[in-house]
Amino acid sequence: MRVTKSARFAAGSALLALALAACGSTEPAGGGSAAADLPVRMELGEPQKLFYPGDTTESEGAEVLASLFSALVSYNEEKQVVEESAESIETTDNKVWTIKLKPGYTWHNGEKVIAQNYVDAWNYAANQDNVQGANGFFSRIDGWADLNPGEGKTVSTKEMKGLKVVDESTFTVTLTQPFSQFKTMLGYTAFYPLPKAAFGADGKVTEEYAKKPIGQGAFKIDKPYNKGTDQTIDLTRYDEFTGSKPKFTKLQFKLYTSQETAFNDLAADNLDIHDSLPPSAISRAKTEFGERYMDEPDAGVGYIGFPLQYNKTYSDVRVREAVSMAIDRKTIADTVFSGTRAPADDFINPLLEGYRAGACAACAYDPAKAKAQYAEAGGPKTLELGYNSDGPHKEWIEAVANNLRANLGIEVAVKPFEKFATVLDELDKKTYGGLFRMGWAIDYPSAENYLTPIFSTVAIKTGSNYAGWSNKEFDELLVKGDTAATMEESLKFYQQADDVLIKELPYIPVYFYRTNAAFSQKVKGVKVNLLNQIEWDQVEKTG
Repeated sequence: MRVTKSARFAAGSALLALALAACGSTEPAGGGSAAADLPVRMELGEPQKLFYPGDTTESEGAEVLASLFSALVSYNEEKQVVEESAESIETTDNKVWTIKLKPGYTWHNGEKVIAQNYVDAWNYAANQDNVQGANGFFSRIDGWADLNPGEGKTVSTKEMKGLKVVDESTFTVTLTQPFSQFKTMLGYTAFYPLPKAAFGADGKVTEEYAKKPIGQGAFKIDKPYNKGTDQTIDLTRYDEFTGSKPKFTKLQFKLYTSQETAFNDLAADNLDIHDSLPPSAISRAKTEFGERYMDEPDAGVGYIGFPLQYNKTYSDVRVREAVSMAIDRKTIADTVFSGTRAPADDFINPLLEGYRAGACAACAYDPAKAKAQYAEAGGPKTLELGYNSDGPHKEWIEAVANNLRANLGIEVAVKPFEKFATVLDELDKKTYGGLFRMGWAIDYPSAENYLTPIFSTVAIKTGSNYAGWSNKEFDELLVKGDTAATMEESLKFYQQADDVLIKELPYIPVYFYRTNAAFSQKVKGVKVNLLNQIEWDQVEKTG
């Protein structure tokens, strides 16, 4: 899964009469060379963790890993699956899958990529002892339960019996039950392979590797990344890469805690690509960047979440419904975001099949009903609403807070966190009890991806279920959807699971994203794909 740091872009808020000061910098955030081989430079927030593919479950780390690795599959403009590093992925029953690798792929250390590299990586990520955030994505594979006996219990094997190497370029995957969308999943970060060099003598992926991962993708990392101190992540094109190669040789991710600073760097030619434009910059970006300003559909969803597992303040669903009905989504979308968002009325984004307009009745703005219901349910007199300030969220979060103050008659404290990684860490540790901003950028194009990784019971410990919400009916409907014979039948069950979410509201859908970005005159061909990642083979330097 990929929880997303930023709301991609927004306009100034007349609703709140807010003014967000832009604290610019004329110097590159991480230095940089004025030489002819100046890298293509992209804005990024600090990744939550080091680069363990099985433990990277947010958008910033995933962006870096996508440049270092080549996924088994990718997705075309029609959201269809396309083989990438896989030669073929075949099944006759949706339960046993045979994956054959394309020839010619090598690791950045020169070793040949083999089927065993995938089996080793997947077994490692699926083992509860390794505490990998994407563990749950392997739960459909036969033998996952053996690697996850539960807290306090001993893992008695190192391998899932559902993974078998056939030959150097082929392996099979046997699932516990048929799952028609297994192939669709394989473009996700968790399913990257790992080289032998990733593992230490104890069988664990080493910190040394996670700081300087050896991939089999278009770029290789230049030096170890020291989280918390380094301001850039520097990459060089891997010329032995057999896939579609980038047309430039150097790539640099520049790490920012302020999107306004990043935008000022972009305007000053100290940055080339910014895909998280802040509210204060939109009008200027439209005017100054012209054709280099991007406004495109996006499959993401923006939420307000409740930490239900460890804070009983919000346990009454009537309280959660009242909070939802008190939010004026249309005004936020039209005014705060200048029409560059759509009010969310479902947990499934309109870009994906399965979306139903108006499905979420409690997402409709009804302040009178909200106030009466909140009082009837004995809702708390004070709420706290947390958000990450390294993404462009201040305006819309303040708008939501003002809605709640005015429409529920309560006090609302807004709490900014400097980094998105901090929010995730505190939610993981169960140390933050307030409402929280969350976003979701899809891992693969399926309605199921809006459900299982964020709201299933298994995702509480092995996914992105930060609410800690668990519902047996919901889980059972997911299984029915997973095991249905056809995609059409699957979708019916996923929509029924969606209905359970709408009834229970562990999160509140607030808006559907759009991708908004701008790029400098030094590059062209900038394209953001369905997974909200830059297609580096399309980017060219102009000088």
